[in-house]
Amino acid sequence: MYFIKVLLLQGIIDNTTCTVEEFNKFCHQAGDVNSHCYTAGCAIRSLNSTNLVLYLQMFNLFGFFWGVWFVTGLAQMILAGTFATWYWTFHKRNVPFFTLSRAIFRTLWYHMGTVAFGSLIIAICSFIRAMIEYAEKKVKKFDNAITKAIICCCKCFFWCLEKFLCFINRNAYIMCAIHGQNFCTSAKDAFQLLMRNVIRVIFVDKVTDFLFFLGKVLVTAVLVVMSYHVFTGQVRLLDDSGRDVVLVYPWLPMAIVGLMTYIIVSIFFSVYSVAVDTLFLCFLEDCERNDGSAERPYFMSKQLMKILGKKNKRV
Repeated sequence: MYFIKVLLLQGIIDNTTCTVEEFNKFCHQAGDVNSHCYTAGCAIRSLNSTNLVLYLQMFNLFGFFWGVWFVTGLAQMILAGTFATWYWTFHKRNVPFFTLSRAIFRTLWYHMGTVAFGSLIIAICSFIRAMIEYAEKKVKKFDNAITKAIICCCKCFFWCLEKFLCFINRNAYIMCAIHGQNFCTSAKDAFQLLMRNVIRVIFVDKVTDFLFFLGKVLVTAVLVVMSYHVFTGQVRLLDDSGRDVVLVYPWLPMAIVGLMTYIIVSIFFSVYSVAVDTLFLCFLEDCERNDGSAERPYFMSKQLMKILGKKNKRV
């Protein structure tokens, strides 16, 4: 129910509250307008809400998390299908021309349930983390060492759980894109395959993360330096009047350029990250299923076989 404040300049019922129905009845009774209403003003003072509003906001928050993780998983599944098609094509020049289009159709037609289920699991974890943050703000007045320790442990546990679920989900999507199985089976097969090659997994994961981080920092630094030279006038940009355009305080625009550049570069590098994970998982399965003989040749590219010292035997 909305409450309004009736302010009469003549001070008859100044600074009092009433419902909308009461105000309309006072000012418009029997079709006759009250004389005091000409100087009255109405404004919303507060909204008397129930717990239903809080529950609906929580539902919207959960839907937001689910939607974000669903879109992320859908993109990962499509990219994984594209890269896996390239890897498991024996002659790389015979890769289908519409590989990406086929991966999109295959994902939308067969794997929407897999993506929805995987994203639901992470969304639940993200929602619990958000509720912990909300509870932390609510219990600040009861702040003590015990509550701090409990909340800190909960936040740390669910942060680690979310990272682990993201790792499992990504590899499950890749395995699903390769074999077309359901989420649980794909997650189990991917986890077992990675655990059988745990040393390779750690090495490749850390090296690629470090290289991607260097790439992000390098691109961001180059753009920030270029923007500094532009904003300080060392690189001449002329406006319509032909005068030099120089910013007196260039640090804020440089910070914005750096932040936006890092976000955009991270999005682009996420594609390469999915490519590395997909090809790595395909490589591990290729090594376990095949031995390079004429009956079971490797599907990896010639460049990769040359790096690893492997080769296919001729018939």
